[in-house]
Amino acid sequence: MKTNALKGMKDILPAEQKLRDYVQGKILETYRASGFERISTPMLEDAENLDKSDGGDNLNLIFKVLKRGDKLDAALAKNPVEEKELSDMGLRYDLTLPLTRFFAANRNELQFPFKVIQTDRVFRAERPQKGRSREFVQCDIDILGDSSCNAEVELIDVTARALMSIGFNDFCININDRRILRAMLENMGFASDTLDSVCITFDKMDKIGAEGVESELTEKQMPAAAVKVLVDFIREASGGEISVDSVAAKCADSSIADDLKYIISTAEKISGGKYKIKYTPSLVRGQGYYTGVVFEIASPAFSGAVGGGGRYDNLIGKFIGQQVPAVGFSIGFERICGILLEQGYKIPGAKEKCALLYDEQTDFSEVIKAAEKLRADYSVAILHKAKKMGPMFDMLEKQGYTKFAQFKDGELNIK
Repeated sequence: MKTNALKGMKDILPAEQKLRDYVQGKILETYRASGFERISTPMLEDAENLDKSDGGDNLNLIFKVLKRGDKLDAALAKNPVEEKELSDMGLRYDLTLPLTRFFAANRNELQFPFKVIQTDRVFRAERPQKGRSREFVQCDIDILGDSSCNAEVELIDVTARALMSIGFNDFCININDRRILRAMLENMGFASDTLDSVCITFDKMDKIGAEGVESELTEKQMPAAAVKVLVDFIREASGGEISVDSVAAKCADSSIADDLKYIISTAEKISGGKYKIKYTPSLVRGQGYYTGVVFEIASPAFSGAVGGGGRYDNLIGKFIGQQVPAVGFSIGFERICGILLEQGYKIPGAKEKCALLYDEQTDFSEVIKAAEKLRADYSVAILHKAKKMGPMFDMLEKQGYTKFAQFKDGELNIK
């Protein structure tokens, strides 16, 4: 049998898991202190829900589950066999779709607006590489039922405080508003029914550059004149800072930028210079369900985003037939933990690790009592002495043990 974890997934050793537990605990502590409540949803979602979730390119990365029994036989009997007919469920690719379904099903039991926490595993059929795994943890907070810009401001504040609580200070929150972007694109000559497709391509700008955007939009048969205006704008944007007002001036109604300007100015007041807020006109976010403000967390320690989110006012309406305003912010838990591990992050206030060693001659009840006393000052593991103590000490030191306790002549000695 194979011992390695599947490609794109990994086993987590105790030292890393300890850091992950600490990081998640501090994030949850900040979220809960800010009035958010945690929920859990199943890993599997109905295939129809996943297909209609406006997840952008993520819809191509869903792990699908085959139908079973007679249903599978019936699907295979069709000629030709239709791929969509073969599966009836799939693993969630993020936590937003499950949350909207959860809210639709349980809204009569929930406080309104609903401030919610989710920390759970999600799955994507990615091509594995640094920063992209097939299984990873997301830490999300969302506010459902608040259409005001203060919801975005609050999410920025709470997320930033969660990051700073784990010593993660060198970051910038990039922010944009899809409504401004869509208005600008339409003014450039793109048809309104193609804007989602244009935005998905535009979101890749940092990876594929202006030439890549031009090539992909041309392949999508977008108007050549509109593509040229957009590519010229991208090249202009790459040359330096662009203000919200200058982009709003390219829209039919410049007041469309008022919400974004309020969010940026208010968030800057709250940050007090502890982190940066930057208007980023090229920021789109890949998910198609975003309807307004979008944001990402950038860090010099990592080439990609280490968090992101935005407003998705239309997604809940797919379930209940009426619009419910919603906005969320997700911390890239895996990337944050990876950065902290590379930096050799030490958990503040962590107790020294002590190994309490015993042999057959020791009364085990006394060992348990001794361990209980030692735990006032140490994290204590009770271990039976090995025949060869040298290799045992080497392994324990490698695992971070700094103290060793043993019974000698009925007395407990620590060194």
